[in-house]
Amino acid sequence: MATRGFNTNTTSRQSMMPASGGAVKARQLAQLHSQLAQLSANLADTENLLRMTSVQAEAMRGLGSWHAGLLMAASKVLGEESIQNQQGNQN
Repeated sequence: MATRGFNTNTTSRQSMMPASGGAVKARQLAQLHSQLAQLSANLADTENLLRMTSVQAEAMRGLGSWHAGLLMAASKVLGEESIQNQQGNQN
């Protein structure tokens, strides 16, 4: 009667035993391989994003130059008009 609560199943004992060193190392290497693959994919995405950012920065540079030219032209036109208005008021 004392052995009723005691489980003599050997498979349940084996599942409670720690894994061997080789199995742990294999699992860690598999996990490392998975993380390395994810890192490689992330680096490829980052490289593509940097390439697109470079193209967009060049486009922004051109756009900024274009706007600066428009601003200088508008300033010149408005400056000439104000000078002509001042000369007209003096006469």
